[in-house]
Amino acid sequence: MAAKIRLAVLGSTKGTDMQAIIDAIDAGKLNAHMTLVASDRKDALILKRASDHGIPVFVMDYGGSNDRANTERLLTEELKSKGGADLILLIGFAKILTPYLVGQFRGRIWNIHPSLLPKYAGGFNLDVHKLVLENHETETGCTLHEVTEEVDAGRIILQKRCPVLSADTVQTLKGKVQKLEQECFLEAISMASDGRLHIGA
Repeated sequence: MAAKIRLAVLGSTKGTDMQAIIDAIDAGKLNAHMTLVASDRKDALILKRASDHGIPVFVMDYGGSNDRANTERLLTEELKSKGGADLILLIGFAKILTPYLVGQFRGRIWNIHPSLLPKYAGGFNLDVHKLVLENHETETGCTLHEVTEEVDAGRIILQKRCPVLSADTVQTLKGKVQKLEQECFLEAISMASDGRLHIGA
């Protein structure tokens, strides 16, 4: 059996998508394990979710450093001390990574975006769903892509789609797209673990 894929997660919010990954790992449906979960917010629920499952956590103190890359150097050191990572997953992470971290993990940082990129690139969370409704889109979805120095412009790994209905609201769209995000992560990690998807530059 192939070695388990080592995952690290960076997030700023609730970590709902991360929980789906943890649940799949615990159920034996995903050949992976999490080495570290980090957040730029010390009170983020994503850290509590990780701790509840015995996963090491790390707070990225961007506010306490004049050099954003230095914060990411500290993260890299922490990752190494916890066994490293084959993939870093951005799940609701509210910061734009510096070229330092992107360069350290070229092709191995994945972000999930709540739109069908390139539409609404650069948007975040509910703002994206609001724009989808305002622009009378007939479909929306999510995009899993590699992180590069240019925001939301890396290689697309997977996209999943759903219709936008007349009765949809920002919150109903968020719910539908979040379900697709979880499916994207689980499918892509599974593909990477059995060699159907290449990881890295």
